[in-house]
Amino acid sequence: LAGPYPAILQDPVVGAEAVRVMSDGRRMLRRLIEGRWLTAHAVVGLYPANSVGDDIVLWRDESRTEPVLTWHGVRQQTEKPADSPNRCLSDFVAPVGQADYAGVFAVTAGLGVDAKAQAFVDDHDDYSAIMLKALADRLAEAFAECLHERVRKDLWGYAPHESLDNAALVAETYEGIRPAPGYPACPDHSIKREMFELLQCDEIAMGLTDSLAMTPASSVSGFYIGHPSSRYFNVGRIGDDQVQDLARRKGLALADVQRLLAPNL
Repeated sequence: LAGPYPAILQDPVVGAEAVRVMSDGRRMLRRLIEGRWLTAHAVVGLYPANSVGDDIVLWRDESRTEPVLTWHGVRQQTEKPADSPNRCLSDFVAPVGQADYAGVFAVTAGLGVDAKAQAFVDDHDDYSAIMLKALADRLAEAFAECLHERVRKDLWGYAPHESLDNAALVAETYEGIRPAPGYPACPDHSIKREMFELLQCDEIAMGLTDSLAMTPASSVSGFYIGHPSSRYFNVGRIGDDQVQDLARRKGLALADVQRLLAPNL
């Protein structure tokens, strides 16, 4: 079922089914809360930051001399009109010599999900197992949204007077973005390793599989960029010249970078 809420509830084709699924979801959510089936954890790191070419460097402290993470950016290379630049996320962070900041985060709402979902499966109730996992995914996304708001208004505090209703939050009209590795603006998943090590995600029972999928599955991670003009975009196809440059910057073999960015080649 796909469609905007609450209009989907009145849809002539899927409205009745949407109402039923929503009712089932609310019932499962009540059981989840009352039974305390899930545990949610999060970790945030805010750092002095600067762009260096297409890279974003996070520094240990305000001396800006010791990097703790270098996020190697990927720039758009598709042909565009003269007034439409080829974007890289580093465009939204000030260069060396100017004070700026960026953040990293990881949240999960999936601790406890697998055991409870398996209990439903063992009881031949696959529908409840699917519903529970879907709710955990939504709770993780909601947690990430809530944490981002706190970062903007308090922890980083670059938008202390922000006051947005739910529609504005859904439309992401706030200042700043939280790009996630593997998404169109940041197609390289491999930065997750450095992110998780920096944030010590193992202390909140989060980890990565060999293929860089997050565990638990109902988890979200990414970066915080606060520039008021920052926005999401799709890197799209890139050329061999940039792949070679990325291999040099990342210190990896060309074949490894080609594998990491295969969908963009």
